[in-house]
This record gives sequence, C-alpha cells and structure tokens, in this order.
Amino acid sequence: MRSIKAALDFGADALKHICDRPRFEARILLGASCGLNAIELATKEQAPIDEARFEAMIARRAQGEPIEYITGSVGFYSREFLCESGALIPRAETELLVDRVAAIAKRFDAPKIAEIGAGSGAIAVTLALELPKAEIVATDISAEAIIVAQKNAARFGVADRVKFAHANLLDNVNFEADITFSNPPYIRADYPLPKPVSFEPKVALIGGEKGTEILEAIIELKKPILVCECGYDQEAILREALRANGYKMVEFYKDYANLTRGFTAER
Repeated sequence: MRSIKAALDFGADALKHICDRPRFEARILLGASCGLNAIELATKEQAPIDEARFEAMIARRAQGEPIEYITGSVGFYSREFLCESGALIPRAETELLVDRVAAIAKRFDAPKIAEIGAGSGAIAVTLALELPKAEIVATDISAEAIIVAQKNAARFGVADRVKFAHANLLDNVNFEADITFSNPPYIRADYPLPKPVSFEPKVALIGGEKGTEILEAIIELKKPILVCECGYDQEAILREALRANGYKMVEFYKDYANLTRGFTAER
C-alpha cells in the first residue's frame, strides 16, 4: 500500500501535463478519495487510502475532466456546492453577479427574484442565504441541471424559498419578479473551447452563432430590472439591444481582470 506521500508523488507526476499545480490537485483528489481533509493528509502519514479510487480520479483528471466533476464539489461564495456533470461549473467571476443582484434586492423588503438558467443552483441558493426574505424562482432548459439545483437547495435548507422550473427562459412561469437575472450561455458557436470546458454541457455554454442571441432574447422580455453576465466583447451589441427595448438606466461592470463581465439595467 502506498503512503500518502507516495500517492501524492504518483498523482502529481500523472497530472503535470494537465494543470499548473499538479501536487495541489493531487492532494484534493486524494482527500476526496479517502475522506481526509488537508490537515489530516499532512498529519496522518499512515492513514489508509483507497488506492483504486484515487487512481481512477487521477486518470479522469489526466484526461482533462474538470476536478469539480470528479470530486462532486465546487466552492462558490465561500460555500461548497454539489457539482455534477449535468450542470455548468460556477465560476469565481459569477460571484460579482450575486453581489449586484443582492445590492439591488435591498431596495425591497421581501424581494421577488427570477433567475434564467439556474445551472447547479449555486447562484439562486446563495441569494436565498444572503437574502432571508427573498422568494426566488429559477428556470433551466436542462432537466439534469434542475435535479442538481434542487439537491443544492435542499442541502442548504432553502428549498421552501427557491423553486426550480424546467423551462426555456421564463416560458409558462407565473411569477412577477422585482428583479430578473441570468448567467446565460454567451459563447459563440465557432469558439474553440478549452478541453476542460468541453466536458461541461454545451447548452449551458453556447449562446448562438454570435454568442449574444440568448442574452438578446432575455432583454426582449422587457423586465423592469435586469442583471446579466455577458462576454467581454459583447457590450456594444447588448447596449443597443437594451436601448431598443426601453432600458434607460444601463451600467456594465468589470470582472477581476478588468474586462466587461455583465450589466445591470432598468426600464
């Protein structure tokens, strides 16, 4: 049986071609495979490990599969959410979308919030936790994503305030929201996806031939307050779509790399 150190050496060597921090990722996968946290891995050198499971996880990661799908967990807004292959992996920059929705929601005593494209449910659940009086309805075109989202709502005890619906945009959803928000697919169809991203559901990534088609359809719903994530190069197209649909107060915001990442708009 390998020691923890030997297992980490094996994992780091196997992952050196696929990621920038192979030993760090090997440590995450080893911990996930045998139920040990970072401190236990460092202090329990002789702890038993599940070598077969660890090697299987390493093999998956070596093929480029995102580590979040392998471990079944993703960190978002300082919480750990369930992460399964049927739903998009939430990104750090999407926390900025949460910040903006939460800030606007504070205008309302008990805000009613609609999300288009729930994915794993991480955003809707986070908002429910940050806004205890909020009522949230979130839709997704993927039935698989809805299942993951419902699991996360139950995990964090907010299933009574976050309802998920299998729907395109807000079709057949009878809910008058104060705020509508979305992190929709916005990658153009011909964009070459990095290998890890190619493991994620295409329906959650590709926004059409231009990439802005779904965002434009959301804008055309003419909701009173709209907050959306978007691509760094889409501001001009979206600003015109917002103007054409009667939005008077429009502000685009930047991400951590100082690139355009989304907008808030009010009619």
